This record gives sequence, structure tokens and C-alpha cells, in this order.
Amino acid sequence: MVQGQNNMFAQAKADNAVIHGVTAVMDADGNVSVTCGGMTRTSGIKQSSFVMGTEKKQKERLEKKREERKVLEEKAVKKRTERKAEEESAAERRAERKEQMEKLTEGTYKVSATGTDVKSVTQNIVEVVSGTSSSTGGSFDIKA
Repeated sequence: MVQGQNNMFAQAKADNAVIHGVTAVMDADGNVSVTCGGMTRTSGIKQSSFVMGTEKKQKERLEKKREERKVLEEKAVKKRTERKAEEESAAERRAERKEQMEKLTEGTYKVSATGTDVKSVTQNIVEVVSGTSSSTGGSFDIKA
């Protein structure tokens, strides 16, 4: 019986099988019957390559997600930078307009205008105050 078990375990090892249980039964005539239960497993090379392949795929998925997240973060930073630049530019334009308005409202103006009608007098006043002539694009409409 011992020799039979040794042969069985050696064959199982050669087949890369794991034996989970062995039962030996002896009948009244002295005949022995042996049954065993077990299962085969994938070879170490196949098993480890499968595990490594799965791990590799998982790492690739994680890396891809990291890259996507990185790209999204870079886009968000770029948008914030652009928005900040636009806000600064708008603030500079507001400051320039304010400065121009202050220059325009600084001091006292004394304007003399003569003309034959209200339109020509108004036109002369607008030219002096704005610094442009009506012939260069300044226009207005007087309704009587």
C-alpha cells in the first residue's frame, strides 16, 4: 500500500496535480481499493504569466487614468492662467480708462464757440472738448 501511495503521489506531482484526499478500503478477501480526490493546477509558468499579465493590464489602466487626470489638471491650470491674464488685462484697461477720464475731468475748461446756428456752435464745442474734428469721424445729431 505504501508503494502504491508513493507511485500515486509521484504521478500526481508529474501531472502538476494536487491530491486533496486518499481513501483506502480493504474487503473481506484482502483486496484493497484506493480512491483519491484532487485537481490539476496550471503550471507555475502559465499561472505566473497569467497573474503577471493581469497585473500588467491593471497597471496600464492605472497609468492611463493617471495620464488622463494629469492632462485634465494641466488644462484646468491653463484655463485658470488664461482667465487670470484676461482679468489682469481687463483691470489694466479699466485703470487706463479711469486715468483718461480723470485727465478729461481735471481742471476747468473754458470754451468759446461762435457760430451762426446751434448746430455749428455745438460742433465747435465738441471739437474743442474731445480733441477731434467732426470731419475726422466725430458726429452728433441735434434735434430742435
